[in-house]
Amino acid sequence: MKTKRAYKERFYPTTEQEQLLAQSFGCTRFVYNNTLRFRTDVYYKDGGSVSHSQAEKRLVSLKSEFPWLSDISSVPLQQCLRDQQEAFKNFWAGRAKYPNFKKRHSKQSIRLTKAAFRLKEGQLFIAKSKEPLNIRWSRELSSEPSSITISKDRAGRYFVSMLCDFEAKPMPIRNKTVGIDLGLTDLFITSDGKKSGNPKFTKRYEQNLAYLQRKLAKKQKGSKNRAKVRLKVARLHAKIADCRMDATHKASRKLINENQVICVENLAVKNMIKNPKLAKHIADANWGEFVRQLQYKAGWADCTVAEIDRFLPSSKRCSSCGFIHESLPLSIREWDCPECKTHHDRDINAAINIKTAGLAGLACGATETGIAA
Repeated sequence: MKTKRAYKERFYPTTEQEQLLAQSFGCTRFVYNNTLRFRTDVYYKDGGSVSHSQAEKRLVSLKSEFPWLSDISSVPLQQCLRDQQEAFKNFWAGRAKYPNFKKRHSKQSIRLTKAAFRLKEGQLFIAKSKEPLNIRWSRELSSEPSSITISKDRAGRYFVSMLCDFEAKPMPIRNKTVGIDLGLTDLFITSDGKKSGNPKFTKRYEQNLAYLQRKLAKKQKGSKNRAKVRLKVARLHAKIADCRMDATHKASRKLINENQVICVENLAVKNMIKNPKLAKHIADANWGEFVRQLQYKAGWADCTVAEIDRFLPSSKRCSSCGFIHESLPLSIREWDCPECKTHHDRDINAAINIKTAGLAGLACGATETGIAA
């Protein structure tokens, strides 16, 4: 199975490269924000829209008005307009909100096509720079990159993501199926009765984070001391995010390696996270990213992820006889079925029901992509 895969590596730029990248980030951000403002003004004044070709033609006049835009490669400026056009397509299709303006202190990124970079003998060169990027390679690329994205996060770290063609090798067939119920006390519970636990990375570092945020709030805006503390806060946030992502990758890979079919609920995480009491815990659980990783890794390994309807009463239904409770508060973690007298652990019972519903859905007709809705 041929597909696309991004290889993300960290690199350490020289002083000259750091200045070039800062200039590239700034110019790209300026063009993106200027064009977004122009599109918004046209809509509110005339009710019209600006096409991608019109935005590209306008870029020529912007370069004449602001000559410093020509100090960097034209490729990232053109790519940011394509990214903005894609953002508007998602907005019109109802898949995303209206595009936001890019901020100076947020994550910065530029995208380069083959016209603005070259990979030679394991070294990556970008336009306007004579020296290769000092990349800490962790693995070999599967092919020549078709495009690269250079980014700088709020913690000041530089990364390069290279999009390559990837030949996925299917894994041997495993004669095992599993249902998983997502939770907060345990990130996931399997139908086999295994509970993953929850490392709770945000809670682990919340005292240190609160201390740094209090210091940040007391610093004068625009001062160097405020910038230093802001960087410390960003680095701690990055550490929490990295720990969470590492745990999610390991858990999803283990499930894919051990099972041929994985059944999981199709949860509306964006709606659930609006709960003010549970928002921080749900965000820390990383449910959406966990399911996303299961799906694309299942496609690589040639196994199946079956998503069941989120309104299935998986916790209320007895997995033995099918009896359904009218009400089962979250505080009740174990219960006895009044019909068959079976004792149930709430989460394990839900995982068993999810597995049963997922396999039934696959029996009715599985999709060719290996993901059943």
